[in-house]
Amino acid sequence: MNEAVARMLSKYKLDSTDAYLRALREILQEIALLGLWRAKFFEEAAFYGGTALRVLHGLDRFSEDLDFSLLRPDDAYDLSRYSRALKAELLAFGFEVEIISKKKERGTAVQSAFLKADTIRQLVEVRAGDALLRGIPKGKLVKIKLEVDTAPPPGFETEAKFLLNPIPFSVRAYSLPDLFAGKMHALLCRRWKSRVKGRDWYDFVWFAANHPRLDLAHLRERMVQSGHWPKDKPLTPAAFRRTLDEAINSVDLKSAKKEVAPFVADPDALSVWSPEFFHAIARKVKIV
Repeated sequence: MNEAVARMLSKYKLDSTDAYLRALREILQEIALLGLWRAKFFEEAAFYGGTALRVLHGLDRFSEDLDFSLLRPDDAYDLSRYSRALKAELLAFGFEVEIISKKKERGTAVQSAFLKADTIRQLVEVRAGDALLRGIPKGKLVKIKLEVDTAPPPGFETEAKFLLNPIPFSVRAYSLPDLFAGKMHALLCRRWKSRVKGRDWYDFVWFAANHPRLDLAHLRERMVQSGHWPKDKPLTPAAFRRTLDEAINSVDLKSAKKEVAPFVADPDALSVWSPEFFHAIARKVKIV
């Protein structure tokens, strides 16, 4: 096993198949970030979303995808030009992967690619035991989706964040108040879809407890762009709080808990969830 991979693996409590699979996914994510850094990707894009919160700020839930935003809109942007760099970086650490680019759908600003690898082969690389490997179906793939927003709304700030593994490197990421704005947009504006995203509500609690400053101006830009706020109407702190209260009153918390539970190490963290709890949490948000 590569020495750097062994070092990364040592921070995990590897007591189950799921623990190995989560560790493998996160190691692949961080090596992918290194490959993007070497390829100068962060000169034109910034890291955001749940995995950015976990990798850069210690969010205590697991996250599956790598989400990025261009610094400036570019409808002709092509994520596939980084496929070779990603494959080469992962192979250098012993992981054989396939990168599949997805053609951007008409009407969407999101460009996607999928990192796919044979689960058993990669677990052999991290020296998972034979008993564990026998429990993995043959042909099972570990998949990591990479998404880039090619038409980001304006008004966000970024900062350099540094990672030490597998080697020291840096990534450009959204600032925490703008990460919070992005998360709040997802929480407020995904609620009209059929499936409740409990991860958004879990992350809301994390922000309120750890980094409660919210960039309201950037949130408004996101809501206007997605059609959830009128272009000619200001989003005042009072209007934001009314909108958040409405979302809390309408959310199906049972479904939200069920959706996020597989990503949380301690399910007891969800037992306190109730409308009263979230209304109290909402009062902790600080508008900037």
